[in-house]
Amino acid sequence: MAAGTFKPVDEQLAYLKKGTAEIIREEELRAKLEQSAKTGKPLRVKLGVDPTAPDIHLGHTVVLRKLKHFQDLGHTAIFLIGDFTAMVGDPSGQSETRPALSSQQVQENVKTYLEQVYKILDPRKTEVRSNSDWLGKMKGQEMILLCAHYRLARMLEREDFRSRMENNQPFSIHELLYPLLVAYDSVVLEADVELGATEQKFNLLIGRDIQREYGQPSQVALTMPILVGLDGERKMSKSLGNYIGITEAPREIFGKLMSISDDLMWSYYELLTDFASPEIVRLREEVRTGVLPPIDAKMQLAHTIIAGFHGEEAATRAAEEFRRVFRERQAPREAPRHRLSRSSQPKRLSALLVELNVASSRSEAERLIKQGGVEIDGQRVVDVKREVDLGQPGEFLLRAGKKKFLRLIVE
Repeated sequence: MAAGTFKPVDEQLAYLKKGTAEIIREEELRAKLEQSAKTGKPLRVKLGVDPTAPDIHLGHTVVLRKLKHFQDLGHTAIFLIGDFTAMVGDPSGQSETRPALSSQQVQENVKTYLEQVYKILDPRKTEVRSNSDWLGKMKGQEMILLCAHYRLARMLEREDFRSRMENNQPFSIHELLYPLLVAYDSVVLEADVELGATEQKFNLLIGRDIQREYGQPSQVALTMPILVGLDGERKMSKSLGNYIGITEAPREIFGKLMSISDDLMWSYYELLTDFASPEIVRLREEVRTGVLPPIDAKMQLAHTIIAGFHGEEAATRAAEEFRRVFRERQAPREAPRHRLSRSSQPKRLSALLVELNVASSRSEAERLIKQGGVEIDGQRVVDVKREVDLGQPGEFLLRAGKKKFLRLIVE
């Protein structure tokens, strides 16, 4: 899109509203878009991210994709690295004070962030800023003046703080500063719109208030839903183990996406793809009426997501591998290798499964064998007393469960 030219406002709004949880306020966003169209000046759209971990997962990409939507429409995408605020810690959704990160930890995480973010955003059109550039230089007097612009009573209305007070759980004064610091970021960046997850709503609203206090028009706050993780219950989180990292191998991503429930698939379509809402409605109806098998709809979803991060060729290979292993029950072309030392004594298969970490205990291993979930070189094993001969060099293929293949090499 040429600089200074924009699509009709109604068309922009329809595109930007897809998948959003809330726009505060929508009429203000319309007015800003109309003003932008008249002046030819793009909106400044801010997304602040604290680099508290080195890797980005699909849950992080939901709001990143919305920033990309603004970028696609010709507006200025500001990706703010919260290298200063990461050392404070966002209290949003936290039931206790978060441990402070060192400057070194934050900088190590920053190194990998941009490389991953640029899988979604156009690096040539993205304004990258770091809030340490101004917050790290803020004088004590300036900090006091910032705090004077907001009332403590309103800050304590925040659900995170209120629930901790009611449960006699402590919180520290620096946590009260966090929303003010990220609000001041909006002042410095002169943000017209700020994006965040639904749990960030309080911070975004304070940004609106603080901008007015500093004589600026209030930013529009646009929130995106929390992506539910692979377990179908809790938000996607690395600490919960229900996540998909965008740098994971394509076949790993494909397998994980195929494991989600049929119901959860539709929110992934909505939040992680550019499929228009009418297309998603059509797909849902085809699945409901039996025209399209759910597994095919899910495979299309997995292909689309992987292609966005790793390219079409990688997505196609991942899909072929899935068909080979899970539909045609064949071994993967590149099963992980595990070397075993020769032994004059045979080893009980159940003990070997525990040793290889494909079963957590001997009883679980025996249960897996009884259920017919273990094969050696394509032959199912059902005898829980089965022993494996490790006396001669060689190799064999072990399958445990539906998805785990290991090529075992005796040497």
